[in-house]
Amino acid sequence: MLAPAVAGVDGSVENLAAAEWASREAARRVRPLCLVHAWNRPPRKGTGPCAAVGRRCPARRALRQAEDRVRRTCPGLEAEAEPVEEPAADALLHAAERAGLLVLGSRGLSGFTGFVVGSVALGVVAPATLPVVLVSAGEEASDERLAADDGSPSTRTGYQDVALGLDLGDPCGEVIEFAFEAAQPSGARLHVGHALQEPSQLGLGPGAIGLVNGPEQADEWLGFLDAVIKVWRDRYPWIEVVGTVTEGCARSVPACAASGAGPLVVGRRTTERPAGPRTGPVSHAVVQHVGRPVAVVPHE
Repeated sequence: MLAPAVAGVDGSVENLAAAEWASREAARRVRPLCLVHAWNRPPRKGTGPCAAVGRRCPARRALRQAEDRVRRTCPGLEAEAEPVEEPAADALLHAAERAGLLVLGSRGLSGFTGFVVGSVALGVVAPATLPVVLVSAGEEASDERLAADDGSPSTRTGYQDVALGLDLGDPCGEVIEFAFEAAQPSGARLHVGHALQEPSQLGLGPGAIGLVNGPEQADEWLGFLDAVIKVWRDRYPWIEVVGTVTEGCARSVPACAASGAGPLVVGRRTTERPAGPRTGPVSHAVVQHVGRPVAVVPHE
């Protein structure tokens, strides 16, 4: 059996949307789904078994709410619910050890916005060793589909593009492969984007692309992009791929995120830092500013 997709739930609208998105993705990838709710409320002095039961009630309620949403979304999906009495970030990281994908609400399980310091999202994404997808509140099945001919939302049309923000200075196979795998089950097009930065004359080295003419420089980088992803294009010939190179900063939101509402895939370097694991500037910017599911893929 394939490793399950794991969704963290706490009853918030963000995490209910995440559970629903995870169920659709698990069904597309023919994986089981595991819903995890964690709580860490120490019992008060002098309390007995009744207090312990009381602490479990919110967990069961949150899981039941998420299970109902999953059943309505994917009635035939194999799903299990798992309440865990443990700090949320620890519980999710432990669940991730046996998972193939981890899905969270983009505002975090503690109600913090985005990736602010101390949020559960930061505590999970930064040290995670598997891809983590963050889903915002209000995400619905029709959002990942193309609009109908009359412009109205639909759940019967083709899928929106999967987007990949690619750093051509440090292309990583794990990140590229995840993007192709994300596009494969739905038959979506893959949009690969790179932000072209103004080269420094001091930084140019052997083989560096340093053409003065902007359009020609973009064409050179686009050819480099095609060469980088050629192995995966040959491996997934049925996936339509479009590449774009635009001016911008590597820390800015990738241009390929501007169109469509399918998942946006970005990489996160796992190199140890003195201050501990971090999400990285690109991942941080993307999660703060992109209104679509964001997959953060760790790599060395």
